[in-house]
Amino acid sequence: MLERLIEDWDDAYANGANIAGGDRWPDIWVEAAQAFRDKLSAEGRARLDIPYGSGPRHRLDLFLPETAARGLMVFVHGGYWMESDHRAWSHLAAGSVDSGYAVAMPSYTLCPGIRISGIVAEMGAAITRAADLIDGPIALSGHSAGGHLASRMVSATSPLSDAILGRLRTVVSISGLHDLRPLMKTAMNQTLRIDEPEALAESPALLRPLPGARVISWAGGAERQEFLRQSALLANIWTGLGARTTAIVEPDRHHFNIVDGLADREHPLTKTLLD
Repeated sequence: MLERLIEDWDDAYANGANIAGGDRWPDIWVEAAQAFRDKLSAEGRARLDIPYGSGPRHRLDLFLPETAARGLMVFVHGGYWMESDHRAWSHLAAGSVDSGYAVAMPSYTLCPGIRISGIVAEMGAAITRAADLIDGPIALSGHSAGGHLASRMVSATSPLSDAILGRLRTVVSISGLHDLRPLMKTAMNQTLRIDEPEALAESPALLRPLPGARVISWAGGAERQEFLRQSALLANIWTGLGARTTAIVEPDRHHFNIVDGLADREHPLTKTLLD
């Protein structure tokens, strides 16, 4: 039986309106993030608002483990490339910090002040800056639009240098958006301004992965169907292009609480990321 065609693309990508109690976010994140920043700042293990460029949002926070860092984890926030900043997600560093890794969380310029292609370049600069501060292997994760940006870093036209890519071990795209073309059909595109050339140039699923890339697509079982499709899409296509990939669906998680596992060192999401 053929699937029904999607007619309402705005609803297909609407998360809060389709989650019971969805209006609790992002306040839940912001409160937890502030408490985590306060705790690590009091312990001398937080370096806040480190510049990685000249723009007002070219800033990253760096959270440090209690002993010498085993490596670096970078988390890229979501918000459809047009909302949020690094300060709303700090608590998600806890699982990696407790596992002995330093964690960098950057902000980036938001649309419509920039195109998505420009944000990709900014993330390359942010990761490079963080890698200059912390030695060792690098794990990269991102949520939603951040999942797009994370997987984009290991696409064939990555903005990262060979030296940085040589340190990159694992990418976990959490509820990532890997094909930008459907978003051109949403009202959000009045802000995002994605056109066909940009969609073709900036969609990881339409690009080749870098040789040896290890990419995990992670989504929640209670996600909107488009996010499940987008997650499986990248793993499916990139497997055929030589990357080491898998798609994991975590039961009973929706688009907002799917990231919670990053705060727990024992959660499979954190263990997969740092493996």
